[in-house]
Amino acid sequence: MNELVSINPSNYQPIGKVKVSTPEEVAGKVEAAHKAKKAWRALGIDGRIELLRKVVAKFEQDKDRLAKLVAQEMGMPIKEARDDLASGLEYFNSYFDKANDYLKPELTFENDKELHEVYHEPYGVAAVIVPWNFPFSNFVWQCGQNLVAGNVVVFKHSEETPLFGKAIEEIVAPELPKGVFEEVYGDGAVGEMLVKGDVNLICFTGSAKTGAKINEASSSRFIPTVMELGGSAPGIIFEDTDIEAIKETVFTNRFLNCGQMCDALKRLIVHENKVEEVIAKLTKLTTTKKIGDASSEQTDIGPLVAKRQLDLLEGQVSDAVQKGAKVVVGGKRPEGLNGAYYEPTLLTGVTRKMRVWQEEVFGPVLPVVAFGTEEEAISLANDTPYGLGTYVFTQNKEQFARVAEQLESGMVSQNNVSYLNVCNPFGGYKMSGGGREHAQFGFHEVTQIKVIAREK
Repeated sequence: MNELVSINPSNYQPIGKVKVSTPEEVAGKVEAAHKAKKAWRALGIDGRIELLRKVVAKFEQDKDRLAKLVAQEMGMPIKEARDDLASGLEYFNSYFDKANDYLKPELTFENDKELHEVYHEPYGVAAVIVPWNFPFSNFVWQCGQNLVAGNVVVFKHSEETPLFGKAIEEIVAPELPKGVFEEVYGDGAVGEMLVKGDVNLICFTGSAKTGAKINEASSSRFIPTVMELGGSAPGIIFEDTDIEAIKETVFTNRFLNCGQMCDALKRLIVHENKVEEVIAKLTKLTTTKKIGDASSEQTDIGPLVAKRQLDLLEGQVSDAVQKGAKVVVGGKRPEGLNGAYYEPTLLTGVTRKMRVWQEEVFGPVLPVVAFGTEEEAISLANDTPYGLGTYVFTQNKEQFARVAEQLESGMVSQNNVSYLNVCNPFGGYKMSGGGREHAQFGFHEVTQIKVIAREK
C-alpha cells in the first residue's frame, strides 16, 4: 500500500489521498525528533507554551474548515465536529494555564540541614498514535501535554482520517522547531514500526487488542506507555429516577457521534419497574433525530466511519436477534441513503451470551436489560472486561455513593453531571487501559520523576 485513500462515509466517494510513510521515513522522523529533544526541553515550560499558543491560534482561525473536513472525512455531524474543535481548544488552553503549577518541583522533606524535592522531567521522544473517532480532541489529548511538558512527538493519526492528520501537520510543524512535531502516515503496520522504533514513551488511544500488542512491544524494552483503550460503559437507571429529566443525557451518551465513543453508554441497565417508560421515551426521541449526510446542518446522526464498521455492527445485532433479542426500534440501514448509515437501535431481551453484551459496540445500538435489586445492577454493570466510564441515574445520594464505590470503572457520573472536565483525569480500569490524561494526572504520566536531595 503506497497511498491512503480517504473515503467520505456519507456517500462512499473518495475525497483525497496521502502517501504512506516508508520504513526509512519513519526511522528518519524518529531520528529528527531525537535531534530536537534537548533544545525543546531547554526552552522551559514558558518558552514552549509561547510557541504552542501560536499553534492554538492557527487552529482557532482554521476551525471552521477543520470541522467541515471532520464531517466529510469521518462522518461526524458538522454541529458535533464544531463542538469537538471547541472542546479540544479548551483542553489545550487548560494545559497552558496549569502546566507550571502541575510540573513545578515538589518539596518532600526539609530540615535545617537538608532539602529534598521531586522534579518532573520529560522522557524525550514520544510516539503518539490516535484513532479517528474524535480527530481533533484525540490529537490534543495525547499530544498537548507531551509537548508542554517537554517531550517531542512523532505522531500518527488513523488511516481513516489521513487528510485531517495532514491538516494537523501543516498547522503544527511550521510553528515549532524542526523535529519537535513529526508525523507519519499509514495503517497498523506503520504504527508498529513507530512503537518498535527508538522512542522513549508510547501514548496510544484505540482498541484493547492493539493496546495489548503495544504493551508486548514496549515491556521488554521497559518503555512506559499511556493507553486509553476500549469501553463498554453501563448506565444504571434506578427506580427513583425522573426519566423525563435524564432522557436526553442517556440518548446523547449513547448516540453522539453515531455511538462511536470509547466511553459511550453501551449497556443500559434499568430497574424492572422503569423499563417500559425508558423504552417509550427513548424510542420517541429517535423519531426526532435526522439521519443524513454529516455535512448538513440538519443532520443529527451521521454515518459510521466506514463500511467495515457498518458490517461489524450488523453482525453484532444479527447475533443478538438470532439468540432471542428483540429490536424495539431501528436495527437496520435506513432506506434511501447510500453510505455507512445505521438507524439508532434499541434492543431488549439481551443476555450475557450475546456479542452486544460481551463486545464493545462502536455504533448506534443500545442493549437494554432489567434488574430487580441494587446488587444485581452492580453485578451487571461490572460484567465486562472494560472499566472506562459508568453512568448512574438516581436521586438518592446515599445510594449513588454506595454504588459508585463498588463500580469497576475509572469514571462515574450521576444523572446529568458529566465527568468530562479539564480538571479531571480521563482513563479506566481493567482492559480500558493504563494511565490518565489531563490536569496534573496527565502531566505526571508523560514525565519521569527525579528526586534531588541537597544540602541547605
